Amino acid sequence: MPRVLLLGATGFIGRHVLHRLLRRGDLEVVTAARGALPSSPWHVRIDLTAEGSAAIGGLLAQTAPDVVVNCAGAVGGNPADLAAANIDLPAALVRAALCGPERLRLVHLGSAAEYGRVVTGEPVTEQTPTRPVGVYGITKLAATRLVCLARVAGLDAVVLRVFNPIGPGSPPGNVAGRLAQELLRAQAEGDEVRLGPLSAVRDFIDVRDVAEAVHAAAFAPVIDEPVLNVGSGEGITVGELAKALTGIAGYTGPIGQADSGSARSAEVPWQQAEISAIGKALDWRPAIDLATSLSDLWQEAQCRT
Repeated sequence: MPRVLLLGATGFIGRHVLHRLLRRGDLEVVTAARGALPSSPWHVRIDLTAEGSAAIGGLLAQTAPDVVVNCAGAVGGNPADLAAANIDLPAALVRAALCGPERLRLVHLGSAAEYGRVVTGEPVTEQTPTRPVGVYGITKLAATRLVCLARVAGLDAVVLRVFNPIGPGSPPGNVAGRLAQELLRAQAEGDEVRLGPLSAVRDFIDVRDVAEAVHAAAFAPVIDEPVLNVGSGEGITVGELAKALTGIAGYTGPIGQADSGSARSAEVPWQQAEISAIGKALDWRPAIDLATSLSDLWQEAQCRT
């Protein structure tokens, strides 16, 4: 029976990847994360960024996986924390995988932040030059390059560059999750919804479609491409996203601008994925539309509150 080791299993994407893997029924799934995970049949509670590279080698030796899925990482924090989670951990992982006695496949999650500012109106392909504008994007790009170098050295690996994941469980650091949280606050306090700039165009992809892409990458017979975009292939403004979610929530009050937003977002006014490569490589395409994503997000946010 194939065995998958899932790193970062308690995170937003990791939880959905775990659900997709367990749904198969013919896999052994080992999860690893800092926190507890009662839903996992085999969980290793470990802080891989704090334990160091030896811990990753030990984890691979202990679990002997056929596939490693790396959903671990940090989206915020100081540069040292971002580098530890997004560069040092993947570096130790590819080193351990290359030096281990057994051949495995690595599926590593990258980010659209690696592209940075792109030409407005031109869908982003895997060949689009990478020009990250912030520390997060720089650290994610560094990890992607490490994985690609490991491929040259013989590791069976692929990077899935995920655009803007949304859906049930969206955290406050995610624009859709932040909007849901703000809607709940405004409704509770009888206040207006306050958001940052609404004009930026982003490619929003349901997190469950991301999990399907991870599953496809984990078990495809051969993957010739080192990097594959995971997006919806459509770009909409944050304002359009806000209008759709406020409509689902039944909010009819005003929407005000709270601040100027992050400098990183301001420097990237437009992004939209070109997803033909992943369609050819993995026979994958998004299946969940935006309305369903937002409806499920809102229902889950209300239940959680």
